[in-house]
Amino acid sequence: MPGNVLKAIREAGVVGAGGAGFPTHVKFGNKAGCVVVNGAECEPLLQVDRQLMVSRSKELLTGLAALMDSVGAGRGIIALKAKYTDAIEQLSTAITDSRVEIFQLGDFYPAGDEQILIRELSGRSLPEAGIPLNLDYIVTNVETVLNVTEAIEGQPVVDTWLTVSGSVAEPLTCRVPVGTPMEEVLHLAGVRQAPGLAVLEGGPMMGRLVSDWHTPVSKTTKGLIVLPAGHALIKARQAPPEQLLRRARSVCIQCERCSQMCPRRLVGHGIRPHRIMRMLAYAREDLEVAKSVLLCCGCGVCDYVCPMGLFPKRLNDLLKAELGKAGISYRGDGTEPQALSHRDYRKIPGKRLVSGLGLKPYDRPAPVKEAAIRPQRVSIPLKQHLGEACLPLVQVGNPVKQGQVIGEIPGKKLGARVHASIDGIVVEQTLTHVVIEAVE
Repeated sequence: MPGNVLKAIREAGVVGAGGAGFPTHVKFGNKAGCVVVNGAECEPLLQVDRQLMVSRSKELLTGLAALMDSVGAGRGIIALKAKYTDAIEQLSTAITDSRVEIFQLGDFYPAGDEQILIRELSGRSLPEAGIPLNLDYIVTNVETVLNVTEAIEGQPVVDTWLTVSGSVAEPLTCRVPVGTPMEEVLHLAGVRQAPGLAVLEGGPMMGRLVSDWHTPVSKTTKGLIVLPAGHALIKARQAPPEQLLRRARSVCIQCERCSQMCPRRLVGHGIRPHRIMRMLAYAREDLEVAKSVLLCCGCGVCDYVCPMGLFPKRLNDLLKAELGKAGISYRGDGTEPQALSHRDYRKIPGKRLVSGLGLKPYDRPAPVKEAAIRPQRVSIPLKQHLGEACLPLVQVGNPVKQGQVIGEIPGKKLGARVHASIDGIVVEQTLTHVVIEAVE
């Protein structure tokens, strides 16, 4: 049975829906004592996990049981914030498996970071550059588990769930075909493209600015946040790297607040953002300091707490990209670090974060809307996951059916299959995407 589950997951193209898209059949090709469903909903304004835990609780538990069996886990944990009382009530009623329990988290940021989550669950810190498996855990996302349930039933990943919120008439959580233009999804919330509006894909802390509203949604798209173009979160993302560096040189006062509040530093990891800022500001070459940036989870807490309005996270992202190009990685020594004694006093409360980011007017419910969205044209990326892009299996002019494999994993490389999300005809095919137009 475990082998059949992994085979079904691989064939369905299931990836981590809440993060970078790690192929699920690879992650669960290991043995572990505990499977954790991460329902913490890390970012403000996003509500996909909460909504799905309420509306799809039985399917979630079915997928969790299958994953536990596949890795030989004797324990399953659904971790979610204590304030999600509706989801807790629904899950508590639905759970019949004595191996499964609910763990209630505080409302702080970033509770959903898997390193922080494991610390909350176990009271232990993962080794630097480590993964939950180091402590006998496997962590997965709510939607990912639901996709596993569907994979076992023979249904590949052709849709994604996401929240549309922010400056919209009707915040909502909906399911749309992969490859749907973001503009069409925004229409469901009553949003039309206008000069005074901007969109973030993902959350307000870690999301990216959408430059083209025709950009397609992917398996990992979890939110579209609409904000006024002049909002501080938008302007921060528009600043060019050269400007960020100039400001760091002239304004950074080395107060160390970014390091004092860094969640990864607080669990005992050797990252100190203020040292990275100093190195970048003065163009000093220090490989050890530079490599420590690879311990950064990109949560953006350093940006949020900087008293001078600087953006260490963005500079960290640039440095990580450069190290990646150079093939430089971080190798920890495998030892278990000790969390700092004051860690619990430096968690950022969710309400304070929302207020501090200027998002309080947009912190509204985003209920599930069973929208019948039928895009006439989808552009499906052949790389929606960590690893290698898929090899296209179709050509221009080929008719395709929803669920048909259109991109295959190249050989034994790390990757995940890609499927057609609508019936139609292939009108464009490149090494990066396949475009399908619906047939009337």
